[in-house]
Amino acid sequence: MKTNIGSYDIGLRFVGGCIIALWGVSAENLWGLIALPPILTAVCGYCPLYAILHIDTTACDH
Repeated sequence: MKTNIGSYDIGLRFVGGCIIALWGVSAENLWGLIALPPILTAVCGYCPLYAILHIDTTACDH
């Protein structure tokens, strides 16, 4: 699978996802599960929505 997420995008997704997950844990509710898609796409380096929309942020890494 070709990566379509650049390093800055990966960092923002991962940090944002972790913040949302920590908020969900501290609030003791399931809203923290919203953090799963950003964290998983950051770890994989691939976003299916970007693929559908033909977006590739790897070119922004230069």
